[in-house]
Amino acid sequence: MTLADDSAPPTISLREPAHRVSSRAPSYWRATSAIGDLVFLVAGVVLFVFLPVRPWWAITIFVVLLLLALLQTAVMPVIRYRVHRWEVSPIAVHTRSGWIGRHTRIAPINRVQTVDSRQGAIMRLFGLATLTVTTASAAGPITIDCLDADTARDLVAQLTEITAATEGDAT
Repeated sequence: MTLADDSAPPTISLREPAHRVSSRAPSYWRATSAIGDLVFLVAGVVLFVFLPVRPWWAITIFVVLLLLALLQTAVMPVIRYRVHRWEVSPIAVHTRSGWIGRHTRIAPINRVQTVDSRQGAIMRLFGLATLTVTTASAAGPITIDCLDADTARDLVAQLTEITAATEGDAT
């Protein structure tokens, strides 16, 4: 007995999430990366000033690492902005992130347990917020970084409304 083509399960194609993060995200990522570079630079200068012996190879390594850090600060925000996407639908939360590797997460709405919005001091300066959707998954929460603060607030309300209307116990 053979199965007819009509009885085969439908093929589902995965499309990329529809929405980009805020257009202010690259500036935020560049600023936070520059702060890290500044800390690295200050530590290097302090070591340079207080070390009695400054071998040429140590100075060379420090300069190379500093140049790589500056290159990362220039390149990373552009790539992340192109990659980072998100979408919330009545059936799932879908995110894609990364700048060297790619990380895609999809969580069915009926698995959502909590929705949190977070806004640190630097994020507040840029008018951004991070949304964390905790699910009944061993993989951990889904995070949508660098949303406009207003969009994050609206998304919390939307997810709360969708999950309240969805059957299931999120376990």
